[in-house]
Amino acid sequence: MAGAAKTLSVATVAGLVVATGYTVAVGGSGWLWFAWIVLGLVTLGVVTARD
Repeated sequence: MAGAAKTLSVATVAGLVVATGYTVAVGGSGWLWFAWIVLGLVTLGVVTARD
């Protein structure tokens, strides 16, 4: 996995942790989860394109 793809993967996992923590602490945010889904799709696209 290339450096950019690895960094994006780490950011996606960290974003999942943050989104989950925020949801548990404050309550759900549709925009937060939407942003995480977009980040996940971009990560998937980069990883797929690099392989």
